[in-house]
Amino acid sequence: MNVTIVDYNSGNISSVINSFKEVAKDKVNIEVTADLAKIKISDKVVLPGQGSFKSCIDGLNSISGLIDTLNEFALESKKPLLGICVGLQMFADIGYEETETKGLGWISGKVSKMDNQNGKFKLPHIGWNEINITKNSSIFKGIENNSHMYFVHSYEFVPKDKSVILATTDYSSIVICAVEKENIFGTQFHPEKSDKIGLKVIDNFIKL
Repeated sequence: MNVTIVDYNSGNISSVINSFKEVAKDKVNIEVTADLAKIKISDKVVLPGQGSFKSCIDGLNSISGLIDTLNEFALESKKPLLGICVGLQMFADIGYEETETKGLGWISGKVSKMDNQNGKFKLPHIGWNEINITKNSSIFKGIENNSHMYFVHSYEFVPKDKSVILATTDYSSIVICAVEKENIFGTQFHPEKSDKIGLKVIDNFIKL
């Protein structure tokens, strides 16, 4: 089985790569590439994202044909895809970080700045926070509710259809931190930085 981590100049993704390789061991081939042909034949794709919504979308657009290939993989072939942090946010129709930027439009909604209640809460939200799992999902198999995950973000994804929400976290307000729509999964938290529980999320995704 091939799991491809898409490398599109979105910042340092070494921790994502290392965690997937640690979980996969020698049983699964982990490929790190932006090669369209390799992405097309992958069994699963991971879309990491570090930096701003705009910089990540610009990164995808900088590689000719990459967005079309991802659309084909996720929407037509309907193979499992996991978005991490800004990788999840890019599922939205539109994002408002830096400037208004069109997203991938896979899950209808928007990405807007978190409400820090007039400075009462620090942004970016950095550190460990409890997640409230609101719906059964294969990527949370064997993970207890109220487990702690690691976050680094100032913006949040707000989907129109609330049925896609898998988990939330409470930081200044209720923030959506995991979604699932058919074959498309996303986490706002960083499973690769969330110790053994995060590695379990990665393992669950690889085993889908």
